[in-house]
Amino acid sequence: MKAWTYITTNSHNRVLYTGVTSDLKGRMVSHKTKKYPNAFTAKYNADKLVWLQEFDSIIDARAREKQIKAGSRTKKIKLIETMNPEWEDLFEKL
Repeated sequence: MKAWTYITTNSHNRVLYTGVTSDLKGRMVSHKTKKYPNAFTAKYNADKLVWLQEFDSIIDARAREKQIKAGSRTKKIKLIETMNPEWEDLFEKL
């Protein structure tokens, strides 16, 4: 089963949220429609997909999520800018 670790942000690229899922399209629709209004991504409008990495297992994706969350904001920004220097919403390319 495929899984993804991903990072979202808000329209001003100020908030960073790191998550993991086995259904990236579905998860992004949930973020964009604010399906869970009390969730972090809904409260801070972090619904722009700016980075993702695919894995063959959810275990590997969760391990990567933990690694990213343990890093600094600077490291997260470098990670994003390596893949997506313009900070475009990658959801459109899924």
